[in-house]
Amino acid sequence: MSIDALKAKLPDYAKDLKLNLSNVLTSTSLTPQQVWGAAVASALASRNAEVIRAIVGEARQHLSDAAMTAAKASAAIMGMNNIYYRFVHLSGSPDFKTLPARLRMQVIGNPGVDKVDFELWSLAVSAVNGCGMCIESHEHEVLGKGITKEGVQDTIRIAAVIHAVAAAIEGEAALAEAALA
Repeated sequence: MSIDALKAKLPDYAKDLKLNLSNVLTSTSLTPQQVWGAAVASALASRNAEVIRAIVGEARQHLSDAAMTAAKASAAIMGMNNIYYRFVHLSGSPDFKTLPARLRMQVIGNPGVDKVDFELWSLAVSAVNGCGMCIESHEHEVLGKGITKEGVQDTIRIAAVIHAVAAAIEGEAALAEAALA
C-alpha cells in the first residue's frame, strides 16, 4: 500500500489528515533520513497494519537498511521504556525514581545510525505513547546535539499526524464492521 492509497482510505471528515500527511513528510529542518525514520517509528508505535505497510513501503526509498532497522528498534525499545518511565513518573512513590530500571537498553547506546537521529525517532515514539519523562529526556538530547526547535516540532508533527491517520482508519474499520458507517 502507498501513502496515496492510505490517504484515499481516509474519510471526508479527515480531509485535514490527508493534507497534513503529505505536508509533514517534507521538512526544511530535518534530513530525509530523520523525517522517514520518525515516520516509520511513529507508524509502528501507532500499531495500525495498513499505516505501517504504507509508511514503511515509502520509507524504503529514503532509508538505508541500517536506518530502517534503527527506526524499528526505536519503536521497540521505546514501547518498553515509555511504559516503565511513565509509571516511574506517575507513581505516587518517589522510591521508584531511585531504583535502577534493570531493563536491557543496549540499542540506545549503539543504534546503528547517528545518535541524534535515533533520539529524534525515540522522541516521536514517546510522544505517541505519552511518556512525559521520556519526551523531556529525548528533547533535551536532540536540542543539545544541534537539532532546532523547528526540527523537534516537525518530528512531533509527523508523530501526531501518523497517529491520527491510524486512529481514523481504525475507527472507520470498526464502524464498517458494526455497519454504522
